Amino acid sequence: MKVDVLLGLQWGDEGKGKIVDVLTPNYSVVSRFQGGPNAGHTLEFENQKYVLRSVPSGIFQGGKVNVIGNGVVLDPALFKAEIEQLEQSGHELTQRLYISRKAHLILPTHRLLDAALEAAKGKGKIGTTGKGIGPTYTDKTSRNGLRVGDIENNFEEKYAAAIARHKEMLSHYDFQYDLEPIEKEWLAGIEKLKQFKFVDSEHFVNKTLSEGKRVLAEGAQGTMLDVDFGSYPFVTSSNTICAGACTGLGVAPNKIGEVFGIFKAYCTRVGSGPFPTELFDEVGEELRKLGHEFGAVTGRPRRCGWVDLVALKYAVMINGVTQLIMMKSDVMDQFPTIKACVAYKVNGVETKDMPFDINEGVEPIYREFPGWKVDMTKMTSESQFPEEYKNYIKFIEEYLGVPVKYVSVGPDREQTIAR
Repeated sequence: MKVDVLLGLQWGDEGKGKIVDVLTPNYSVVSRFQGGPNAGHTLEFENQKYVLRSVPSGIFQGGKVNVIGNGVVLDPALFKAEIEQLEQSGHELTQRLYISRKAHLILPTHRLLDAALEAAKGKGKIGTTGKGIGPTYTDKTSRNGLRVGDIENNFEEKYAAAIARHKEMLSHYDFQYDLEPIEKEWLAGIEKLKQFKFVDSEHFVNKTLSEGKRVLAEGAQGTMLDVDFGSYPFVTSSNTICAGACTGLGVAPNKIGEVFGIFKAYCTRVGSGPFPTELFDEVGEELRKLGHEFGAVTGRPRRCGWVDLVALKYAVMINGVTQLIMMKSDVMDQFPTIKACVAYKVNGVETKDMPFDINEGVEPIYREFPGWKVDMTKMTSESQFPEEYKNYIKFIEEYLGVPVKYVSVGPDREQTIAR
């Protein structure tokens, strides 16, 4: 068997959590392969709404094992709060959630370093969520990180050394902090972590495949936030692309099967950074209002704009996408005209290729489509789609060269239509 990968093709917030939940019945194991609690995956079903930060989105489908892979960075305090919230909702997880020993821990001082570094940037702020993600990945690559497996071996000494190192680093910033309360919460989180099964996830995942069982790899954020291929430097600190599933789970490239690429029928972005199709008018405000575009973790309003097919084609290429999933089609039900960016004009020259730097000087070139002006939220099959919507999908498929296999017409898991 192979690992199927599900990931975002834009700047995150595409609706990955909902689709993982929908697809999970087809798999034995669901595993997160990168990112941390800066990612919020929202799921709605049975009149309940859940926001997952570190727990894989397959956790609500009973009997399925969910794995936090080695590529994830984990904050024990936030993990504890997330688990307890789920437990209060009647979801017992200790027997179904495994954690990789090689996953790196976000220390309380990583969060402090994140805040100090962002404050020092002034007007050049990246727009970090402040969860300590960047400093944790920095420690990982500089070989100073603390991992989940260290909890089982001489942990107190390793933790004390890491904290001392971070305190020395913080002394170089004009930054006031109180470590004691957040450290207390963090250590309580460590005790919560100990209730879960620690695994060597690379062995676990590959053994699962060798037994003929299916695995779904769940990505966080989106392709355009990838540290190598995103809109650098306004990116996250991990590889959000398909290749990240190999390094974030320990599976070989030839073990990758289907690659599900998720995108919205329009486009959004949270925080700083370039966004060629961003709308600053009443249309952008209407998209934000109708789409409830506010960050699941940060609560920040999302910037909104038309779909960017140049960026999407780039993301399809980078990830080797085999199936597309279009989300939030219903948000655009009311617009008389819908636009899609089909090319850029960079320094006066038209191109369909992603330029080295889209931070400035990129002008989107649009193609217009008539809107469908029909309420899609009650639709249950493709036969009910208005002709204008069918034409919109057809153009996207032809432009990207990949079929749209699923469309979402509302937030509930039942509002998902296979084509």
